Parts: sequence; C-alpha cells; structure tokens
Amino acid sequence: MANTTLTADIIAKEALTILDNELGVLKDLHRAHEDEFSQKVNGYNIGDTISIRRPADFTVRSGATLSTQDVIEGKTTLTIDQQLGVDFQFTSSDLTLKISDLSERVIKPAMSNIINTIASDVLTKMYQGAYHWVGTPGTTLTSFAGFAKGPERLDLAAVPQNGRASALHPTDYWGFLGSQTALYIQDAAKSAYREGDLGMIGNVSTKMSQALPTHTVGPLGGTPLINGASQNVTYDTAKNTWTQSLITDGWTAAAASRVKAGDVFTIANVFMVNPKTKVTTGVLQQFVVTADGSSDGSGNLTLTISPPMITSGPHQTVNAAAADNAALTFSGTASTAYRQNLVFHKNAMTLAMVPMEMPQAAYNGSRQSYKGMSVRIIPIYDGTNDISKWRLDLLYGRKLIDPRMVVRLSGT
Repeated sequence: MANTTLTADIIAKEALTILDNELGVLKDLHRAHEDEFSQKVNGYNIGDTISIRRPADFTVRSGATLSTQDVIEGKTTLTIDQQLGVDFQFTSSDLTLKISDLSERVIKPAMSNIINTIASDVLTKMYQGAYHWVGTPGTTLTSFAGFAKGPERLDLAAVPQNGRASALHPTDYWGFLGSQTALYIQDAAKSAYREGDLGMIGNVSTKMSQALPTHTVGPLGGTPLINGASQNVTYDTAKNTWTQSLITDGWTAAAASRVKAGDVFTIANVFMVNPKTKVTTGVLQQFVVTADGSSDGSGNLTLTISPPMITSGPHQTVNAAAADNAALTFSGTASTAYRQNLVFHKNAMTLAMVPMEMPQAAYNGSRQSYKGMSVRIIPIYDGTNDISKWRLDLLYGRKLIDPRMVVRLSGT
C-alpha cells in the first residue's frame, strides 16, 4: 500500500477496527442500552443518564378466586461518566506513512491499553456487586466439576441458559484447560491441547482475561453476629438500590476498618430461595458488602449489603429473616487477596460506549462509530516545533443491573 497523508478520519476508523477485535470478554456484555442515547446527534457529555427498569415479578394464585397484585417496578440508572484517552504526537514527516505502519506502532498498543483499562473497570464493578461466590477462595480451577459450580449456581438462581459467559484468570484458565486434554471427547481434547481453546463448556462461553481483578478481604476481627431480629425489608423499600442496612455486633471492640466492599458472607439458617417458586434451595444465601465498614469502640458495625432480605412476595430472596445473634461467616481469610473468576449472564451488566461531543474549535477532528462503539480523534498542531499532537478519546458508562446473574468462581 502506498504511503498516505494520514488524517483524523483514517486514524479513527483504524482505531475502531482494532477496538472491535480487542474487546474480548466485553463482547459478552449487554450493549442494547446504547440505543437509548441515539437521539442526541451532537455527541454526549459526562453525566448523561438514562433510567433502566428492573422487571416486575409476581406470585402465582392457587384456585379460582381473583387475587390482584400491585405491579412494582424498581429502577436503576446508567450514567455515562467514564472518559478514557491516549495522546500521542508525530512530526510532519512521520505523518506520511502507511496506515499499517501507524497501526502496528501506535494505534494498536494505544487501543489495547484502553480496552484493558475498560475491561478491568467493568469486571471490578461486576464482581464487587455480585453476592454468589462458589468454590474455595484461593484454590486454582483444575476440573470440570469445579467449573460447573458456576453455572450450577446460576441455575439455582433461575438465570436463563442462553447468553451465559465466563471470564477466567490466566492461572485458572490454563489450570482448567489442562484438565480437558485427557477427555475422551476427541474434538474438545484436541482444541484444548493444540489450540489452548476452551470454547463453550456447559453452555457457557469461556474466555481468558488478563484484566480480571483480585479482591482483598477486609481485616475482619472478632465474632460478628446479627444484632436484633426481624431486619428483613420489603421490595418497595429496596427496589431501586437492591441493598439494605444490617446491624451487627461482636466485632473486635476498636474503631477500625473491618469489611471491604466486595466481601461475601452467609448468615446462619438464612437460605436462598428459587426466584420463581420461592421454595428454599437448601443453599445458604450469600450477601455482599457494598461499602467499606468500620466497627466502633463497642464492636458494633452497621453493614450495607445486597441482596436485601425479603421474606415474602414476588421478589422474595430468603426463606426467613436472620435471628438475633445468628453468626456471620465470611468467604476467604482476612486481609488475603483472591482472584475473581466470573461466570455471568449477558444481561447482568450493561456497557454503553457513546459518541463524544465534537468541540466547535476542534479543526479537522473526527468522530467515528461502529457496532455500538465510538472514538473521537482531535489533532492539535504545534507550529513552533512542527509537531502534530493527537488526542484519542472514548466515553462510556457501565452498570451492574442484576447481581443475581453473576457468580464469582474459585476452584474446589
């Protein structure tokens, strides 16, 4: 290909192509809410927000007698509040290049860094709000039986079969892949051994991600207990945040940090129910701490947790409220970091990349969109030094819509 004077249009289009190829696990997330922003022609600013309704649910009547129910829909918001970019510069002579040269030298590394930053951000938000955590924290995934704990928990939570995916840390990905090479299923064993490809397993699309975060459990301390019975709430009070406050005591009696957002625990004799039948599953309901918390000088601590304890009605989450002095048992060891493999349904998390506003003073800038993605390139010329500076920006928002549809997975 002959050398070409590169323009913002050419660079933006090439950046979009690379972005699409590099998305990886982010392709498995829900993207439809980008359509909600489509009416704004001139681009978007940080802070643009849309509301997303949580689906209504119902109990089933028994018999012929009419029993009407209120339709109560919660809502959450998706805010476009994340702007990322990479800036670079060339001399005028550098700009007379092959696009393939520029792509390999500059655009590909830039877009790879951007997409990994987005993935890390999105996956961190996903795990911090997810309350299901199966397996033994700190244990490497090395078997199908261990992997199956993820989709099994999704089944117990009545999550649809279609649209499931997983993101595995490299250590767990290769540990699991090694277990597949001995299979008597020839095609699966061949793909695992020769190509390092796990593909679809148990109707779950399986990918490796280097952007998966680790979670460090809070310092904990003491023997935490429920402080006061009947701390259950109604759906109407929790429908928008999907959280509640939980009063506890028994912590080490010192004003110090005890829990971190993302810590997971169970409560004695509080079991999860099937969201459709409302029948107990026989599995202790897991709760996630949604905000850091510190004990006081008497060992008291009020936690903010998800899901809320709802004991009846269409949105019931648990079989019963926690009893006074029921014990809390946390997953993992205090102050220890654990890899966060994720198995999820695509509707659990939404990601929206939207076109940015093009400033009126931006001469020869370009904004390009493709498959629900958008990048903006703006050139800035330094006449004193004959250098062309370029800024490349993306604007996006992300939101965990349904934490029930995400499982944190460790080996067994």
